[in-house]
Amino acid sequence: MSDVVHVNYVIDAHRIAPLIPPGPELQRIGESGDLAMVTFLSYRHGHPGPALLGRWRRLLPSPLQSNWRVHVRHRRTDSLGVYFLTTAIDHALHALSARMAAEALPMHVLKRTSTLDAKDGRIDLLLDPGHGTAPDAEAHFTLLPEWPVDGLWRSAFSEYGEMLAHCVPQDRALSVQPWRGRVTRQEILLDTPLDSCTALTGPVVSNAARAIVGTAEPFAFLVPLVRFRFESEERDPL
Repeated sequence: MSDVVHVNYVIDAHRIAPLIPPGPELQRIGESGDLAMVTFLSYRHGHPGPALLGRWRRLLPSPLQSNWRVHVRHRRTDSLGVYFLTTAIDHALHALSARMAAEALPMHVLKRTSTLDAKDGRIDLLLDPGHGTAPDAEAHFTLLPEWPVDGLWRSAFSEYGEMLAHCVPQDRALSVQPWRGRVTRQEILLDTPLDSCTALTGPVVSNAARAIVGTAEPFAFLVPLVRFRFESEERDPL
């Protein structure tokens, strides 16, 4: 996974709480515990496919995926993870495969996306759903030379590194199947040094985000490379 763009919002926890199904609960942040973070992160996969294909995987597509998520905790097991509000990808076959293979990925298909390459100190993001049900976004970012000392994140975190420590790790995704009385845990392994993250600045326009976060304003950062490994899928009682 390369050029992973995180667009984040710190919002009133009461606004997002109704979107979380029974079982998980929000990880609340801020001094009073009345805030929560919503993130949509977008990235290029890097030719996913069966390991047995070896170097021939380079011939496979490298789709762009966007995951819209909140951080949650499972009350029964105290497991921390993320809950996906929605996800989208720009290849229909990958969307179908994700829906069939993974409980936690409510995958939709994007009509058009940007290349999402960081070049000349800039990176552009486009998520165009066309007439479909995928989320939309358009953003034009400039890379900053260092982490900011102030910003919208300060309402919940005292330092930029503290915000990254909350937002970047994603070693577990939780989803709920109430008809089966269970919570599914997808255990993954990410190797993302926080000091590799680069702060971004620039405008973001998204009707999908506005419907979720209201008037909250975004802040963003870039992770140039993420090593992703799926470990296992486990199930716990709801």
